[in-house]
Amino acid sequence: MELPTQADVVVIGGGVMGASSAYHLLKSGVHDVLLLEKESFFGQGATGRCAGGVRYQFATEVNVRLSIASLAMINEFKSETGQDPLYRKCGYLFVITDPADVPTFQRNIQMQNGLGVGTVWLSGDNVRSKLPTMRFEDALGGSWHERDGLADPNSIVMGYIKRIRELGGVALTDQEVLSIGVESGRITSVTTRSGSVACGSVINAAGPWMGLIGQMVGVEIPLEPIRRQMVTTTPLPELPEDFPFVIDFSRSLYFHREGEGILTGMSNPDEQAGFDQSIDEEWELIAMDAAAERLPMLNQAGRLAGWAGLYEVTPDAHPIFGRSPIDGFWLVGGFSGHGFMHGPIAGKLMAEILTSGQAVSVDVSMLDLARFDENRLIHEYNVV
Repeated sequence: MELPTQADVVVIGGGVMGASSAYHLLKSGVHDVLLLEKESFFGQGATGRCAGGVRYQFATEVNVRLSIASLAMINEFKSETGQDPLYRKCGYLFVITDPADVPTFQRNIQMQNGLGVGTVWLSGDNVRSKLPTMRFEDALGGSWHERDGLADPNSIVMGYIKRIRELGGVALTDQEVLSIGVESGRITSVTTRSGSVACGSVINAAGPWMGLIGQMVGVEIPLEPIRRQMVTTTPLPELPEDFPFVIDFSRSLYFHREGEGILTGMSNPDEQAGFDQSIDEEWELIAMDAAAERLPMLNQAGRLAGWAGLYEVTPDAHPIFGRSPIDGFWLVGGFSGHGFMHGPIAGKLMAEILTSGQAVSVDVSMLDLARFDENRLIHEYNVV
């Protein structure tokens, strides 16, 4: 399909944020929607390189509310789009080994429970009993929710793409945005190598590349792209079928079942901002040693695959929703590692903001771009 010459709304970025935004705009009655992805396939950027985790367990009320709304949408995704999201509720277990983290997690559990999220605190012995194949002699406790789990990023993105096209929207790949036209402080067009599209609104849903898109119109977006990487292993026959998503919180080290093996990764606290998505082989060895220390059976596993992706990290690890100083230039991103799980509701909220002037399903008014200049930061503690 050729690039159209005009659209009401152009959405930049064909990952879960952009696809969800375009779909929900069309569903809400905006007919002329164009989704642009710079890669040759949708969902191959930050969305396609994530670990696929979905959870209720966050440290701020707004993030918990986003999870409540978004996970409900993932649960109903097949009936809405016809695409199975492969949602598997294996549970999330945050294992706490640092005494300083204990009171914070216990307060977070109280807050989550107050919002109707049934997270429970496990003692150190309960953690060890729940994870018999792991070594957590130093576990002081754990935060557990049985309905946290995993979903498939590609399935969700492609479910939205299918529905976008069925609803009359246009979704195109190989369309890197080169420039954005602005006249008198208002969006007028978007240009790719295929041509220019006249439009009145642009949604910047470019994930880690949001800042580069913002520069095209002179809008500074305070986020940094940070590399994170993970590996998958060959089959581990002794791995329990009910093995949960496990996070060694103080190390930012995580594990979950991937097929018959394990997917594991560990965040590098010294990683510098940048767009490099190659594998840091030295860090991979460090991460695998740490993983094998916790899960000794990994010493008998082979490396199946490895890859790196990018978080888009804001100063308070919370996303940005809504307006910018340029009329018609809208923002959704900066989820700091939890964008995939909040992508469904994020797109719905953007449709609400554009069509009715405010987010209705979840109040995200405090997550505007202006908060950074006005020192209204809301810090998320449960970042992996």
